[in-house]
Amino acid sequence: MNRKTIIALGVLLAVLVVGSTPAAAQAQDPVAAVQAALDDVWVVLAGVLVFCMQAGFALLESGLTRVKNTTNILAKNLADMCIGVLAFLAVGYGLAFGAGNPFWGTEGFFLAGSDIVGTGSSGSGNLSTAAFFFFHAVFAAAAVTIASGAMAERARFKAYLMFTMAMSGFIYPMVVHWTWGGGLIADISIGGAVFSDFAGSTVVHATGGCAALMGAVFLGPRLGKYTPDGTPRQIAGHAMPMVVLGVFILWLGWFGFNAGSQLAATAGSPVTRVILNTTIAGAAGTVTAGMVVWRRQGLPDMAIVANGTLAGLVSITAGCATMNVLGALVTGAAAGVIVVYSMTFIERRGIDDPVGAVAVHGVCGVWGTLAIGLFARYDDGFLGRDAAGLLYGGDGNQLLVQAVLVGIVGAWTLVTTGLLFATLRRFGWLRVSPQEEALGLDLTEHGVGAYPADVLPRDARAYELPQ
Repeated sequence: MNRKTIIALGVLLAVLVVGSTPAAAQAQDPVAAVQAALDDVWVVLAGVLVFCMQAGFALLESGLTRVKNTTNILAKNLADMCIGVLAFLAVGYGLAFGAGNPFWGTEGFFLAGSDIVGTGSSGSGNLSTAAFFFFHAVFAAAAVTIASGAMAERARFKAYLMFTMAMSGFIYPMVVHWTWGGGLIADISIGGAVFSDFAGSTVVHATGGCAALMGAVFLGPRLGKYTPDGTPRQIAGHAMPMVVLGVFILWLGWFGFNAGSQLAATAGSPVTRVILNTTIAGAAGTVTAGMVVWRRQGLPDMAIVANGTLAGLVSITAGCATMNVLGALVTGAAAGVIVVYSMTFIERRGIDDPVGAVAVHGVCGVWGTLAIGLFARYDDGFLGRDAAGLLYGGDGNQLLVQAVLVGIVGAWTLVTTGLLFATLRRFGWLRVSPQEEALGLDLTEHGVGAYPADVLPRDARAYELPQ
């Protein structure tokens, strides 16, 4: 065998070895390469929509609270995204998705050890680590923001920042690891039934709702919220246009929140069904909440109607890929009724939640998670079978598993956030003084109001040196 033949055989062998690797095989398959690119682009686009939900929360929460606390609300929403992303980068992502044990991940902190932009580097289908991290980072920020409104108008800003770090870096990521990360809850099987929470009615919303409940409880009610005999007073927000605009922005973002949770853009995926069900449930929750409050109060209170929209959206978040049109309609409509009565129940128990976050995200998040056990018609990638819902021939085990999911997540979040807020209160860091609350957090916590009447004082004497 001459030298040229040996060289030719060596080159051929090298080509065969390199060509047999997955990356090379995909590079040679234009269809696979295009699919990988589409998956990454779709998830990033969905993440951008979820990112925009922070603007919706900012408008909704500031509109439902008084003008003297507007800057403080906006500051907290900005902090949720910025501090939340950094805490999730440093610790949360590794705890949530790093390999480890059923309780927490032990690697991937600061995204170490991963090819950030490599196809499939996240371990979730074709998604790169960068796309996967971005999508879940904005989810983490959303979970924190849910509690912001319930703590409005009386929490110290520095205490809220501590809560943001703890929530996005530790409390929420642990819930993600147990569920979407394949840990503790994902390992539970009852009669062959396993948990399902497609986009986070419990993982995101009920977790945030439980944190909101603990925040409201340990802060106590706002000054003037209750009469001496315990009767609640209405403290109206200052800008209904902001509330409704915030709801529309949140609804838009929810299409990315729910449909993006498919984490792929493949043919035959349930993305279109998810978007349809999200639309139907949001509309149904709006209508039923409006009907209930109109009947009870004689007028359609728009603050409560707006929360009915969000209640419908929260409730369908878990089962958006499992339900048919009827299931989505009933789930959203029931949430609209549930949210009205649960807001009243919570308020009458002395718990002051200025925006109704506990009822919308906590109570309706639990309802939406349990609704899978009743109305699940299709396999969403978690269930592993069609017709798992009790009303479609299921044996009830799915409902039981869903209840176990809710119980574990609720207990974890209530205990951890309760300990955090109790500690902050013990050291006097949690709530502003009565004088600061009366003046407003915009001036006392940030030194500037949201709507200054004049940029400069009109009276020239304001510029004179003091005598």
